[in-house]
Amino acid sequence: MDKTELKKLQEFLRRSFGSPDIRVAPDPKNVERALVQLGERKIGSIDVDDEDGDRSFAFEMTMPVGREVLQDYLRKLFENEKLKLVARARKTDSVELVNGEEFLGVISADDKAGRSWTLQIAILDFDLDEA
Repeated sequence: MDKTELKKLQEFLRRSFGSPDIRVAPDPKNVERALVQLGERKIGSIDVDDEDGDRSFAFEMTMPVGREVLQDYLRKLFENEKLKLVARARKTDSVELVNGEEFLGVISADDKAGRSWTLQIAILDFDLDEA
């Protein structure tokens, strides 16, 4: 990822989560990955996907909390009360994350007990043009 993409990804995530403190930096160990930080805390990573000829990115963030506190955890982390979990039809092991009315991604349970969750957001190249 080049500096322009990193900057656009950072702006996209800041806008999506409503958090100006998000930083996106290159992963020194992998040129196809960026690290995402909130303040000094690493919260996730972004991987490049350009297998189909279209360049896109996959943001992933793991949250070591139970389902009952997941929404509160995200709201406190990003200091954004508009973040909301929405049930998915016929799915009990995942929920959707929205900011107001804007769909952000899917949060899936990492284990059957629901003690850990992973947020995945697909970021398409045209999403970055809006930044």
